[in-house]
Amino acid sequence: MKRKNISFPLNYFEKKAWNDQLYVCGIDEVGRGCLAGPVVVAAVIIPLNKSYHLLKDSKLMSHDERELAYKWITKHCTYSIAIACHKTVDQHNIYQTTLRTMKKAYISLIEKLPFAFKQLKYVVVDAMPLVIEKSYTHTDLEVHHFNYGESISHSIAAASIIAKVTRDRLLEKIDCLFPAYSFGKHKGYATKVHIQALEQHGPSLLHRISFLSNFGKKESDDNHQQSLF
Repeated sequence: MKRKNISFPLNYFEKKAWNDQLYVCGIDEVGRGCLAGPVVVAAVIIPLNKSYHLLKDSKLMSHDERELAYKWITKHCTYSIAIACHKTVDQHNIYQTTLRTMKKAYISLIEKLPFAFKQLKYVVVDAMPLVIEKSYTHTDLEVHHFNYGESISHSIAAASIIAKVTRDRLLEKIDCLFPAYSFGKHKGYATKVHIQALEQHGPSLLHRISFLSNFGKKESDDNHQQSLF
């Protein structure tokens, strides 16, 4: 496993792989820091020597930009999605849940590759030190993880876009089932509106209880008692 604090030029792995007619798999997650809802992971392989001007950090994009990029990725790229619900986060903690879900997304992608497995040269992951079982790797496959992956690798950026759009759409659909919490607006993140809804109504069936307990302790330390915690 390569150290995550190494800095690479833009599309360093893509350029190296594509030069040898090989491929890169980018992996990223969305929803790790939310108080409610699932963690969504995507794994994406961009076609050789292909690019799109909106392949960038999904957090820095407008809704319309993400939708355009999502349309391009789903049309031209090989991708997979894995989702872990809030109960899984409470059971295994967010760190382990994220790693498990990344593995599921990766394995799902490998099982539907449109080319020989040996042609996959790099797996690049945003921040998380993903370890892949031997049955899903080969002698020439390299796995790298590093911070700010969406800004370094278009493959990771594409994964972040797929994960972000997928999760946002899911929370928007769920919103009507829990109208008091405005999930369609804040997507489960700890915004002021979300915190106010929690203070007024308590946690819903979609909330991560382990996150709320930690949040409650922090608020208590600040002498701000919240009844739901």
